[in-house]
Parts: sequence; structure tokens; C-alpha cells
Amino acid sequence: MAKTGFGNHSDKIKKTKITMIIGYALIIVVSTILISVLSLGKTSDIMEEKVKDMTSALNVQLKLNIDNYLSKLETTGTLIFATPEVYKYDAVNPTVDEYEALNTESLISDKLMELCVMENYVDFAIVYSNNHSVGKLSNGTASLFGNELYSSLEKIITRRRTSDGWATGCYDDYKRIYYVKRVNDNTVFVASFYTTELKNVFELPETMNDMAVRLVNKENNIIYSSVQDETGSLLPSDISDTILDHTSATVIDDNHLITVDRCADDWRVISSIPRAIILEEMNDIKSSTVAIAFAAAIIGILLGVFLSIKVTNPMDSLVSDLDSKARIDTLTGVNNKRYFEESVEKSLSEQNRNNIGILFILDIDDFKGVNDTLGHGYGDKVLSGIGDILKTTFRSSDLLGRIGGDEFAVFMTISEHEKENCLSIVKMRCEALCKAFRKNYTGKDNSYKISSSIGVAVAYKEQKDFSELYRCADEALYASKHKGKDTYTIYGGDLQEAGDKYEN
Repeated sequence: MAKTGFGNHSDKIKKTKITMIIGYALIIVVSTILISVLSLGKTSDIMEEKVKDMTSALNVQLKLNIDNYLSKLETTGTLIFATPEVYKYDAVNPTVDEYEALNTESLISDKLMELCVMENYVDFAIVYSNNHSVGKLSNGTASLFGNELYSSLEKIITRRRTSDGWATGCYDDYKRIYYVKRVNDNTVFVASFYTTELKNVFELPETMNDMAVRLVNKENNIIYSSVQDETGSLLPSDISDTILDHTSATVIDDNHLITVDRCADDWRVISSIPRAIILEEMNDIKSSTVAIAFAAAIIGILLGVFLSIKVTNPMDSLVSDLDSKARIDTLTGVNNKRYFEESVEKSLSEQNRNNIGILFILDIDDFKGVNDTLGHGYGDKVLSGIGDILKTTFRSSDLLGRIGGDEFAVFMTISEHEKENCLSIVKMRCEALCKAFRKNYTGKDNSYKISSSIGVAVAYKEQKDFSELYRCADEALYASKHKGKDTYTIYGGDLQEAGDKYEN
């Protein structure tokens, strides 16, 4: 009987254990699934924000690219005024001697050829009010405008201050983009390029191949699109209805993540990516996580912890990768403009009374000459090397940023025990930068020399937001340029009180 009683109790204990294990297992399963769903939901939100920041930063870079591309052509067009015959000669004037006209037009033609010889311009010519032209005028343009060549080009001039303008879609032809600048009352300069040339301007990283990039005019006509056969058509209604007339915004709806930035001539760069693609990888992670969490509940807490770590690590890596892409300028390897400004603002707001924040702004002297002489590809190599110079010159704790095409910035904090040596520290960094640039010869035969002009401003305990600090540093930078470049200027002169003078 005793044995039977013992056996009954033993069975009861076993049943209790089984009941406890089942109950515990159910609790673990439910808890694990619940926690996984909540954490993955939060991770999804974080990833969405990171992708949003990354696409916004990328769109700003594309906007800068198109602005620089158009500005380069405008600058090239301005160079024709260096030859007096260009703006003094008038082919419409009947009193001009025929022999003199031939010689003058030959000189003008040579000058135009000299300026455009290295570029893929379709047109690069001077056009007179009688439709006579000198330089490179394509048959396509001549046929498009016909007898109304001069009057049609003259209508493209819409900017009164600079007497120039941009246009495409002339007579519904979106194959070319035209730039026209007035030379004198009877003369205009015209240059054009194929819209397909913008493919290089809007080149995307391989990781963003699913993104569609469009350049549209004020009427929402597509000037350029990475989507085939869209050029010349209207912006898709689902995109235009979402962004409306925004000039700088990032919008996410049920279908797309869309980023828009205004560039030159009130054109807009619009990037869009389907939301399903953004969350595609996240959905795969969700499915795997639920299965792994269920298996972890069955085989025990220890294995569950192990699997949780294994699931979490890829998520952390993914978020970290997105964060890096959202804040790093891919060409130079330093922080991009948006992340740099946000980081400085945060540092200034958290700065205690015993620390001093210092902002360095440097601009590459004569960098335009590198682009014009050696090409933009070589210019990119030079910019890439500047990131290495900054990393070598400054501490790993200092914030490095690219805030413009060839403009860089550094923000460093001087701690209390370094305050007495603050001026010498700043001068040492500036002189080290100038010295590094003086050694930086470039070009195929190392014959082209670049330098940097530097402006420095100090943020004291009662100062200031980033824009005010930047203004002071920018004034100092302007002073360095005024002194002849290849030097540095400290705003206020002595790092003790911001004043109105500039001194080295």
C-alpha cells in the first residue's frame, strides 16, 4: 500500500512538473512572441526613420550635384565676356566691313571652341538677331527653332538680374536642356546638352538601385528620370499629389517614401522609393524571428537567449549601416552637412561653462581650377583626399564635416585643463592644415597646387546656436580670402572675446 501511495504521489509530482513545464512553456511562448512583435515593431519604426534620413541626405547631395553641373555651364558662358569682340561685335550692323566681320567671327569661333572643347555640349554658339550664328550650333537646334531661332532663344532669358535663363521642352522637345545668356541688345549666347548627360549627375549607390530619381520643372514636367521613357511626361499623380508644391521635404505615405529639394531655376529633384521595398527585408526578419522565438521557447530559456542575441545582432548591424549611410558623405568619408550641423547644435546645447567649442571652416582655394583644368573626376579624387587630411590633423573626438561642394568644417571642444593653451592649440591646427595643403600637389605631373583658407570662431558659455557660430567663422574665412588665401583668421583675434577685427 505504501508503495502504491508513493507511486501515486510520484505520478502527481510528475504531472505537476509536466503541468508546470507546459504552463511555463506557454508563458514563455506567449511572452516571447509578444516581446518579439513589440520589439520588431519598434525596430521597423527606427529603420523607417533611418531610411528616411538616408534618402533625404542623398537627395540633398543630388540637388547639390545638379546645381554644380548647371553652375559650371553658367560659369563657362560667363568666360566668353573675357573677349571684347564677343560683346562688341554686331553681325546685324550693315556698316561692318565684310573682311573685318570674317576675322572677328573667326576669332569669336576660336574662343568658343576653346571653352567647350572638353565638354559634351550639343550647342555652344553666339546667335544674332538676324538668326546668324557663330560657333557650334547643331542642326537639331536650328531645325527646332527655324526662322524664329533668335526670338525663341531670347524668350528663354527669364532672370532679369543676370540676364540669362534655362529651358527645356521647347516645342515639346525634351532631348536637350538650353542655357541662354544675353550678350548685348542684338546678341545672345546659347549652350545646350542632352538630358541623358544627367545620368552621371544623378548616379545612385548600388544599395539604392530601387530608388527613382526625377528632375522636374515648375510645371511638373519631367526633365530627367531614372525611370525609362518618362522624360517629357508629367510627374506621376501619386507622387505629385503627395508632395504638392513642397520645395524641401521628406514625405512617407502608404505607398512611397518621397524626398524633394528645390535646385536652380525653381526645378526640383524628387526621389521616391516604394515603401514595400524599404520594409521587404524587415518583413523577412519578422517571419524568421517568430519561428526562432517559438523554437527558443520549446528548447529552453538559455537557447532562447542565444537565439534572441543572434536575431538582434543582424538588426543592430542593419540599423548601424543605415545610420552610417545617413550621416557620412560617401566621397570624403566625413560627416555630411545635415548630420554635422545637428551634432554641433547638440554639442553646443550640452556644453558646460568650463568648456570652449571651436568651429573651423575651410574652403579650398582655386578648387574650380582643378575641376576646369583636370576635370570633375579628378576634382572628386582631390576632395576624397581632403577627408584624410582632416582626420590626420584633428583628434578622433573632433567632429569633421563637408558642408558644401569644396567647403569643410571641424568642431572641437577644448576642455577646462586645456583652456590656457587654447590659442596655441587652434593656431597649431590651422598651421598644420595649411602646411598639409601646401604639400598637396596634384595633376598628372604634380604641377597643380591647391591651398586652403580657414576661418575660426569660438563658442563661449553664453553663445550661441550653430548659425551664429557659423556666421562668425564665415566672416573670418572671408577675411582669409581677402588676405590672399592660403592662411587662417580667428574671429575676434584672440579667443577671449568675439570682436570686429581679424588677426592671425
